[in-house]
Amino acid sequence: MKIRPKIWHKTLLSLLLVGSVMVGCSTSQVEQKHAAEVTELRYQSYPGLVSLPELAQDLGYLGDIQLNYVGSVQGGPQDLLTLVAGDVDIASAFNGAVVRVIAADLDIVPVVASYGSNEAQNVGFYVLEGSKIRTARDLIGKKVAVNTFGAHYDFVLKDYLARNGLTQKEISQVELIMLPPISSEQALRNKQVDVAVLTNILEKIALKHGGVRRVFADTDLYGSFTAGSYSMRKDFIQQNPQVTKTFVTGIAKAHEWLQVTPIEEIRARFSQIIRSRQRNENLALMPYFSSYGISAKGGLQKAADFKPWIDLLVKEKKLKPQQLDPNTIYSNAFNSYASPLNEN
Repeated sequence: MKIRPKIWHKTLLSLLLVGSVMVGCSTSQVEQKHAAEVTELRYQSYPGLVSLPELAQDLGYLGDIQLNYVGSVQGGPQDLLTLVAGDVDIASAFNGAVVRVIAADLDIVPVVASYGSNEAQNVGFYVLEGSKIRTARDLIGKKVAVNTFGAHYDFVLKDYLARNGLTQKEISQVELIMLPPISSEQALRNKQVDVAVLTNILEKIALKHGGVRRVFADTDLYGSFTAGSYSMRKDFIQQNPQVTKTFVTGIAKAHEWLQVTPIEEIRARFSQIIRSRQRNENLALMPYFSSYGISAKGGLQKAADFKPWIDLLVKEKKLKPQQLDPNTIYSNAFNSYASPLNEN
């Protein structure tokens, strides 16, 4: 089996590797006032799951802002491309993909953390129990199912291979197969791929079914870390500073709610949200939800959330040294958790 991405998607992703820009959000932008700001935020999300904006709205943390669901999303890079095209107002993506977009001279700003990896929720690379794959070198010539190219799974796998001594030529011999995450376990069991990347809910379901073994996880490489962020276009932020602040602080409060609320209460609330939005979904995934993996207070961002991916791209010669400064490509300016002076 050989599954390839659509040509337009592959072409657009390749464009994200060109150019560079320093993206930041100055105090003057935050304070800039506009007579009329938007009243809704367009977004994409994953079917059968509850996104942080949906949770924040349900908890009453978004004030008068309405969410406008425009469809499901395959992965972070696609969400970012939709954001750049102006078809959505917010996008969640792995920070390595965010770095690539900024390096491609596209004006987006990561404004609040969206997900991470920790003991409760991480990204695991799984094989069948009887597989001979046990080390990085065993992956040469093998097929690995990932949700999309240029995102979390792609970055982590290449970093794992490089850390274990594989050359770029050897790394290129590990074949990435793009599959929807929901299909990866079955593809592994059918031996259509050699490795499936399983995370959070899908990992727990696969482990319940049995017969799979983890080779490594992203937390084996980095420990607990913030992996992704919600981004907005810079022009949108400039035109809608108050809406941006309300959204970011709403997400920050949702992170805090998740960190202090018992898991059964979280699952019950998520189930109710899914029922009420009436998208013809079922609740099969809810009993397995554990975490969005964020431990940082209010989803605050830091340079260390972006630096490893900048360094990896420099190592792969896809960025020049010093091309991007991890201290300047994100903004906490709208997050009320960043400073007592900014609290509502």
